[in-house]
Amino acid sequence: MFRTPLLLLSLALSCTAAADTLRIPVGSQGAPAIAMPQNGQARAEVLERFGLADEEHAPVGNPPITRWDYREFSVYFERDRVISSVRHHRPAGGGNETR
Repeated sequence: MFRTPLLLLSLALSCTAAADTLRIPVGSQGAPAIAMPQNGQARAEVLERFGLADEEHAPVGNPPITRWDYREFSVYFERDRVISSVRHHRPAGGGNETR
């Protein structure tokens, strides 16, 4: 009487799902790497190598943090030095998505 439910329960518990997890570091996703300013570079070096930014945002906070936006990336400065360069996200499929 208890054999069938016990057999089904033991079969259900012994069946495990097997799946592989594929991990891709964020910096490795998408298009190949593009040249961007490096941490510690002076504002003048960035201007010389990459030219004028498409948009420059006013300093915010203390110490003042400034952002320069280029077509492919943004550069963050603390006073006169680069503290980070961030590549812009481009949706797969060319970005022609409707909302």
